[in-house]
Amino acid sequence: MRALIVEKDDEGKISASVQDIDESRLPDGEVTVAVEHSTVNYKDGLCIGPGGGLVRNYPHVPGIDFAGTVESSSDDRYAPGDKVVLTGWRVGEAWWGGYAEKACVKADWLVPLPGGLTTRAAMAVGTAGFTAMLAVMALEDHGMKPDQGEVLVTGAAGGVGSVATAILANLGYDVAGVTGRPETADYLKGLGATRIVPREELAETIKRPLEAETWAGCVDAVGGDMLARVLGQMKYGASVAAVGLAGGAGLPATVIPFLLRGVNLLGIDSVMRPYEDRVRAWDRIAKDLPMDKLEAMIQPAKLEDLPGLGRDILKGQVKGRVVVDIT
Repeated sequence: MRALIVEKDDEGKISASVQDIDESRLPDGEVTVAVEHSTVNYKDGLCIGPGGGLVRNYPHVPGIDFAGTVESSSDDRYAPGDKVVLTGWRVGEAWWGGYAEKACVKADWLVPLPGGLTTRAAMAVGTAGFTAMLAVMALEDHGMKPDQGEVLVTGAAGGVGSVATAILANLGYDVAGVTGRPETADYLKGLGATRIVPREELAETIKRPLEAETWAGCVDAVGGDMLARVLGQMKYGASVAAVGLAGGAGLPATVIPFLLRGVNLLGIDSVMRPYEDRVRAWDRIAKDLPMDKLEAMIQPAKLEDLPGLGRDILKGQVKGRVVVDIT
């Protein structure tokens, strides 16, 4: 089978190349899947390149997401021919992942592919879109409704931001998309954003802990100074779903927005999410993410393109969603 193999030499240098390897090298799992499509996330860029502390052992097959058809299973929940999707569970990091024609994983890590979604569409969604849906669901669970005002999406042209923008717009929200790339404005408007907010408007913290109440909700993929600034702009009782740290892991904020405006900061984890939440999120994706908008996000790729794409995503140079055709 063909796979992207990442190797580390005796001097610690990392290299990645497409190789033909024997299927017997796959890890021991309960379900073998013929992988049809995968995608590229920030973590994939780390695992293809510097590792970021995520890869434990080399040689390694990255790919934290994949979708395909069950080939064999020792677990009664899955049978040959079943369509499945996998995100998270440290697959592609500590366990061989989806950048190969076959993957062997634990049955608990899989989710049946919802009706109405192809494996290609599922990987246009991937971890990024799955995380975006979890963020929207968390905001809804905390009372966010379309008639309450604008919802902010930071890092809007990235993977999470693109899907969040499309979902929110489809649900009737007015979406303000934050981006540092002016050339993505038309792309974001095509996804449904009603306003484009230049990144520099929110990039720096200010001394005042509270500003004018502006946002009814926020999906934040940036963190750092921008998240601190946004917290002081949230409407009374509004929530921010924190999904990323592209702008840094620190949070130079005060507790004032929480105490005086009842703002909620919601942490969104997609890696270890329980099965029931995964099924709910994927069902919502199939229902609430417009397929025409999803198609507009797709950048097609093959296994051979992955080393370059891994470098690009670490530099913030990937727009929308990469779908890797493994077959």
